Amino acid sequence: MNLHEKIVSDFIDQLNIEKKPKEDEYTTDSDELKELFQTVKLVKSLKEPAMPGEDFPVRLVKAVEEQVSRKHTVKSRKWAWMASVVGIAAMFALMMNILFTPGSSNIVKAMEEAYQMINAYHGTIEIVETNKDGESVTQAKLEVWANKDGNYYIKGLQGPNKNYITVNNGEKKWQLQPDKKQVQIFPTFPDNYSFIFDLGNEINDVKNALSVKEIGEEKIVGRKTTVLEITPKGTSSYHLWIDQETKLPLKKQSAMQHAIQYTVTYTQIDFSNPIPNELLSYQVPRDYTVIDNNPEQVVNNLEEAQKTVGFTPTAPKTIPDGYIQERIAVLPEQKVVKMYYSTKDRSKKVMIVQGKSTGKFEPVPNATLGKINKHPVEIQAPLYEEAGLLGGGIPYSGTTKINSLRWQQDGLEFAVVGQASLEDLTVFVENVVDGKLEMPSQDEQSSFKPKVEVPYDLSVEENDQKNADAGSSPWKLDPLFTTQVFVSLKMSPEGITGEYPVSIEDLKLVQNTGKTAIVEVTGDQSPIKRIYLKRLIRQDATGIWTVVGYDPME
Repeated sequence: MNLHEKIVSDFIDQLNIEKKPKEDEYTTDSDELKELFQTVKLVKSLKEPAMPGEDFPVRLVKAVEEQVSRKHTVKSRKWAWMASVVGIAAMFALMMNILFTPGSSNIVKAMEEAYQMINAYHGTIEIVETNKDGESVTQAKLEVWANKDGNYYIKGLQGPNKNYITVNNGEKKWQLQPDKKQVQIFPTFPDNYSFIFDLGNEINDVKNALSVKEIGEEKIVGRKTTVLEITPKGTSSYHLWIDQETKLPLKKQSAMQHAIQYTVTYTQIDFSNPIPNELLSYQVPRDYTVIDNNPEQVVNNLEEAQKTVGFTPTAPKTIPDGYIQERIAVLPEQKVVKMYYSTKDRSKKVMIVQGKSTGKFEPVPNATLGKINKHPVEIQAPLYEEAGLLGGGIPYSGTTKINSLRWQQDGLEFAVVGQASLEDLTVFVENVVDGKLEMPSQDEQSSFKPKVEVPYDLSVEENDQKNADAGSSPWKLDPLFTTQVFVSLKMSPEGITGEYPVSIEDLKLVQNTGKTAIVEVTGDQSPIKRIYLKRLIRQDATGIWTVVGYDPME
């Protein structure tokens, strides 16, 4: 870059940051620089520039050459780069690149200025979900009140969250859930929840994007808009429609991710009113229960969930026939996402839980072990739980029979729990992680061949089962504890005093088909290498385990 090119470049930089350049057309003695300074100012003054066509450099070079030729025919000295069409084109291309870099274009600046002029806004949002086959469905409609202080009032008008109200008034955050007659209380700060299509957040995202490109114009709900293609850092490009009158976003369309695309539109919006005080006033309706321990916040889609928990949750690509999605919720403090499904008559209910893995996967001892994508799967079918143990996720009363599958994959831990058949849960599992669930095979059954058989009395086992049903001898419901007692008695035939001679940490469950189990013993002092167990009386989660054989330590 020669001296004159550097002077023009510095001139452009100063204009872009709204500062007076060190040198301009009034201070320079160069006629050529004067013309360039004036041209740059004209380009900078354009309010909503139309992006140049492919022939722009040629036309621009021709016009400049004509002006230079007319005004400076008597001059013998010309810039070396002015003698070349390529040199002039490169210079103006440099000017255009500097003036319209991402984050500094006029339309982005206009959006920022327009947002600063408003105090609050009120509108109606429509959320449309489109799958990879192009099939679209209106997922939800929301009434939104929000201001620049971070306060908001969101009410579901249509969809699974209809009549749910989420409020943050700066001092308190809560969510009214009318169907459960509950008020969930959340911390106001930090507030990880960001309702979909918050104007302030959208403008910040555009400002910080890698690139912002105008790709056309379109009418949205009767308003003329400019369509932008936004390329953020680290994620896929998306489209944003900007109202040409208000200079604020009206519509957003995400990229297709996990075979789902969201289109969010303000079908109505105004900027004249603050949020009414009565909407931000915390009041508990009569007969509502206040929940402030591990509160569960309902969100409108996976995009809102992702912003709250910090990872991208995965929804099943397809769900079993007859099921519908009820809602999506998050546990903000635990960074957990829950997706709820049910049949239309609500006789079957399923919950998909996702969160980041916090350690090595450890199946519960009495679970059957399967595999999916080469990862072990904990299968509890059935799993008996007391009412409310699942945090209100699946409503039931008394003791209810539930099936459960749990596994880890790609840094996340998944669980599919439901008051539904294991076959239905399997469909959900296989469509969440795109794999085939492998149940215990016949090969595992054929490997059940102890070297030493242990005799048992079936009538004694039946009595032990009754005792376990009554709450006595619960250790027999766990194959690891059953193994620990058996091996310890082999090591101390006279009886166990104090701690067991073999630790529970020395035991590893290597196979569990639900009916049979094999436990390896790794302790140095143990005379037994492997224990074989069976559920002789009842082959489900309530059945006791009986040692039927073992392999001596070699």
